[in-house]
Amino acid sequence: QVRLVETGGGLVQPGGSLRLSCVTSGINFKIYTMAWYRQAPGRERELVANITATGGTNYIDSVQGRITISRDNAWNRVTLQMNSLKPEDTAVYYCKVGAYGRDFWGRGTQVTVSS
Repeated sequence: QVRLVETGGGLVQPGGSLRLSCVTSGINFKIYTMAWYRQAPGRERELVANITATGGTNYIDSVQGRITISRDNAWNRVTLQMNSLKPEDTAVYYCKVGAYGRDFWGRGTQVTVSS
């Protein structure tokens, strides 16, 4: 059974930082590209960043330079370090992996950026 569990969300003031983690089970984690998505109220879910099995990374323009994705294959974990947060970063953040011919998602963790 494939499981993804996100933690680390919360309420933070503009300019603050949060660190999201996604721990996986049921897959050979080290061979898969891992991704973080987010969905803000009334908007479609969008890709934030991904990291390949070899450590290559991609980011959407709006988070470039503020958010860093990383992975720890020993702990089957992918992390999203978010700095200089803005109100427009407010969303539910989801972890995703494509494996066995389909996408698997976590339940998400809420990030709220507000003063």
